[in-house]
Amino acid sequence: MLGIVGPIGMPELIIILVVALVIFGPKRLPELGRSLGKGIKEFKNSTSELTEHLAEDESAPAAPPTVDKAEKVEEPPASASTGANSSEAAQASESKTP
Repeated sequence: MLGIVGPIGMPELIIILVVALVIFGPKRLPELGRSLGKGIKEFKNSTSELTEHLAEDESAPAAPPTVDKAEKVEEPPASASTGANSSEAAQASESKTP
């Protein structure tokens, strides 16, 4: 039954306006129209600001990402660290012997 839905014509628009007039009354219709107009205007402004912002982002060249490279700290070789400990141990044992 609702398979054929086309654009709203003049007769349908008149029926919608009459129903709105009956439901809301003649005093509230101008307020509703005003608030609907403000809402549509705000929506258009928001969408135009968004498109301008996106256009600015696309036109600006992207800076290459910077990568912070941590300085590599070189550790002394394993043999040197054990040798230092063994020499310290040898000196300590020599000082203890009479």
